[in-house]
Amino acid sequence: MSFRTHLESVVNQVEGALGCSVMGFDGISVETHQKEEAAELELNGTWVEYANVLSQLRQAAELLKTGEIQEISVNTESVLTIMRLVSPEYFLVLALRADGNYGKGRYVLRVTAPKILAEL
Repeated sequence: MSFRTHLESVVNQVEGALGCSVMGFDGISVETHQKEEAAELELNGTWVEYANVLSQLRQAAELLKTGEIQEISVNTESVLTIMRLVSPEYFLVLALRADGNYGKGRYVLRVTAPKILAEL
């Protein structure tokens, strides 16, 4: 299965999903699937910035010896963003409308992450 197939599956399974991407911690997207309704949002630019924040949080967790970060979310007024680590170099990111199914999004990313890792 291709990355795009996995990402489309995530977006189709989660109510309110706007887009999903496999990203490197360098901020470069490996593959992205985005719904047309998300066209006015600058999701890729946002995700690049979030990759930087996620890198800093990983360093903080290492410094504090709290264990590796597995997942983080950023909830803004209009978009819920969930990031799930796939490997030390890559993570999945899912954007949802504010009224999207956050719990299902977390679950689907958790189930999809090992499938993406197998493709890397």
